[in-house]
Amino acid sequence: MASKTTAPTKLAELLQIDFSEEMKNSYRDYAVNVIIDRALPDVRDGLKPVQRRILYAMTELNLEPKKPHRKSARIVGDTMGKYHPHGDSSIYDALVHMSEEFSMSIPLIDGHGNFGSIDGDPAAAMRYTEARLSEGAMTMLENLEHNLVEYQPNFDNSEKEPTVLPALLPNLLINGTTGIAVGMTTNIPPHNPGEVIDGVIAYMDNPEITVPELMEYIPGPDFPTGGIITNSDVLPQLYATGEGKIKVRAKTTIENGENGRKNIIVTEIPYTSAGNKQKLVENLVDLMKNKVFEEIYDVRDESSADVRIVIEVRKDRDVENLLNGLFKKSPLEDTYSVNLLAVKEKQPILFNLKSLIKEFVDFQEELYTKEYQNRLMRAKDRMEVVEGLLRATDVIDLIIEILRGSNSVKQAKECLTKGDITDIKFKSEASKKQAMTLDFTERQADAILSMQLSRLIGLEILKLHEESDTIKANIAEYEKILGSMKELHKVIKKQLQEFRKKFGHERRTQITTVEQTNYVVEERIEDIYIIIDKFGYTKAVDATVYNKATSEQLSEYVYTIKMKSNDRLCVFTAEGSMYQVKAQAIPRTKLREKGTLIHQLTKIGKEEVLLYAGFEELFECSFLFATQSGYVKIVSGIEFDTTRTQVNTTKLDPGDKLAGIVKLTATDILSENRKVIMMTSSGLSLGFPLEEVAEFKKTSRGVKGITLEKNDKLALCKVVTPTEENFEFKGKQLSAKKVKMRKRGAKGQKATL
Repeated sequence: MASKTTAPTKLAELLQIDFSEEMKNSYRDYAVNVIIDRALPDVRDGLKPVQRRILYAMTELNLEPKKPHRKSARIVGDTMGKYHPHGDSSIYDALVHMSEEFSMSIPLIDGHGNFGSIDGDPAAAMRYTEARLSEGAMTMLENLEHNLVEYQPNFDNSEKEPTVLPALLPNLLINGTTGIAVGMTTNIPPHNPGEVIDGVIAYMDNPEITVPELMEYIPGPDFPTGGIITNSDVLPQLYATGEGKIKVRAKTTIENGENGRKNIIVTEIPYTSAGNKQKLVENLVDLMKNKVFEEIYDVRDESSADVRIVIEVRKDRDVENLLNGLFKKSPLEDTYSVNLLAVKEKQPILFNLKSLIKEFVDFQEELYTKEYQNRLMRAKDRMEVVEGLLRATDVIDLIIEILRGSNSVKQAKECLTKGDITDIKFKSEASKKQAMTLDFTERQADAILSMQLSRLIGLEILKLHEESDTIKANIAEYEKILGSMKELHKVIKKQLQEFRKKFGHERRTQITTVEQTNYVVEERIEDIYIIIDKFGYTKAVDATVYNKATSEQLSEYVYTIKMKSNDRLCVFTAEGSMYQVKAQAIPRTKLREKGTLIHQLTKIGKEEVLLYAGFEELFECSFLFATQSGYVKIVSGIEFDTTRTQVNTTKLDPGDKLAGIVKLTATDILSENRKVIMMTSSGLSLGFPLEEVAEFKKTSRGVKGITLEKNDKLALCKVVTPTEENFEFKGKQLSAKKVKMRKRGAKGQKATL
């Protein structure tokens, strides 16, 4: 049967795109999205998008401070479903963070239930916890319904969300923030609310104020966890440039303990350990267990509502010295990197202290201007209605006559607004003529038509007159505020001063300059093992780690040298040099890690390494040197007692190299049954007693160990014992018993090994 052929399908027109250009554009779009829509705060309200959306969703749920708490799961669900289409865990984490008193100067969420702790305990699942807005959050949401800020469609165009909240507090400086974007980070520390408000008011009084002058009001960060900033000298530069590093130290006191011991009491921890205090305590315990500080007798966490970590110091120990050591080697002192980066008009910008305050003040001027424009508009609208009602009371009989003579509300309204009397029945011609002169506005006509007869009571008319007077005064006040920036600033400052009374508190973080003491707690000397594989990868491991290792794990290492942590590793090379490496310079790693090439730790270059030894070993042993030209000698290890990182170990003729170096103990030197085995490149061998080799200085060439054939050279030199007569040569295991013993300096014989 003939096969059925199918007509070739017409290919769709292909769009050719340069791959590198597409990747560049896609990555740029991704980076912008992360920077603007996720990681960095807006300079105006100091909030990231997820935080802003959580607060807005809670506003829609009517979760004001005096209202009952609502399940966190409901809040997270509304936020995710309406505004923030990301993982529920990230939204809940942001909600929890905004409730943490140890993270924020003014928490924005009032949590009910287990919201974690300063120790590092995680919050309970969102189905168990409840939350509502805090008083601080209401300063971010006040007058939100007055359309003071712009709105934008949500991710699926089904809802509207604010692009920024009408924040009346400088939240960015007060609560700080941290975020990692693409290629940039922000790290703004929290500050004291009262100090920040004072700084804002000072700027409004004098826009030309300098950063140093602002620092008279805002001297530095004020962390919720307290602590001490120890390098206050960097703060002027930090606030001027927007970048810098501050050192934060725990606040400690010294108390008398039991049995004559002293106790170091930690009452405030660095902000970097906020939400992770338990890890700080564990670090102190590890320092004690590992005997990094042998002065520590015990470490206890006695914290309740307040922090209290007790470090017991052994009797008759220097507590101040120990404390200095702890500040250097534990999280009791840490570095906080400041980066005042925020988003302005969808652009990430690095601000300084003054420019951050300026942006907040500019935003306040915009908000209060819109607010008072709204108030003025509402007052004028109400004034229009009140004036219409007062005017209507003067002609109330005519209005009643119009209403009784009209067939519809529309007909009556046309008469009130335009004087149209068509088809309206009047009792007299005078009423008809008077009705033709009516010219109420639409708003006034609606108010008149909906007015209750009780408003005609004399007392009610009096109230209308009083309301009219009040509205006129308000209009005059609003116009005065809108007409003068000075008056507008008065209103802003008055509101800020009220917030200062409500949220202000004493400074928690002490700012000082601590001189770094030259005293360093003495390093503990401990046993370590330097292990090296056949490729030269070198690492140091603790004795406990080495002792726990199996023989299988250690089988891949060619050299193992036990030494003290303050010792030096001596590296002998074929070029006749000895290099020294401090044990501290050799990376301390886990057994499974690769280590570092010995060539990267010294200046060896491409030299071949023949032997490794500990510096302290040199004084207890000697070395047998054998050159490729057949010379041998024994050199005492004391010859290499030097602090230089590189020394010559022997004298070599031009073109000669060392073929082998053997470390000899005192037992080897005194024993009569040690044999020297020498093998040449062509396979000739020679054996002779070790006692035939004399001891020389390192600067001598030595004596003839083997006579070589032309173009032959020594390839191997070993010292063997009667119990260990096997050795490896060119990848094969050979027996020293088959090497013919002759006098030192004789010719080698063909090995039959």
